Amino acid sequence: MSAEPVNTAIGEHDDASAECWCCGSTDAPARMVQLGGHPEVHLCLQCAHFVHQRAREIEDEGKRGPAVLVRDQFRNLRAEMIRRGWHQNRVIGGKLRWLGKYLP
Repeated sequence: MSAEPVNTAIGEHDDASAECWCCGSTDAPARMVQLGGHPEVHLCLQCAHFVHQRAREIEDEGKRGPAVLVRDQFRNLRAEMIRRGWHQNRVIGGKLRWLGKYLP
């Protein structure tokens, strides 16, 4: 006696979890971001935050002004901290990662 295979949507598993299309992590579909026109596409929260930050960078490329300059400075500072590995430091790493959530 053989069992028929169960067809699931791409990126969804039988145990009611979904797979992130960006990094491949799995989580409950309710804790993932879905793209409006593509319900089969799921992004974990970390990847969704990254995509949002990247979208802001692209929007700022053609703009000028003091706010854009400040956001660019924060992005450059973040990139330098990551390059040096400060975000993984046991003493200040957690604080920097927390602060990074609230800065552009």
